[in-house]
Amino acid sequence: MCLAVPGKIVRWLDHDPTFGRAEVEFAGIRRICHMACVPDAAEGDYVLVHAGIAITQIDAVEAQRVLEDLAILNDVDEEHAL
Repeated sequence: MCLAVPGKIVRWLDHDPTFGRAEVEFAGIRRICHMACVPDAAEGDYVLVHAGIAITQIDAVEAQRVLEDLAILNDVDEEHAL
């Protein structure tokens, strides 16, 4: 199963059409992601990232909903680990 996680674009590093990169924040953790699939995304926008590649843009409301769902799944997983 594949999983894409929402992240917020903090800053663009390179707008190259093929090898564009940006710094993206995930719950306080920042990573460099490849941005060729979302060349029109701007700083402050949310993107879904899979394996270090931003694959699509999403709005802030949808990003928050997905992050809340992932937090619930994490809580359930921790409860069953006991």
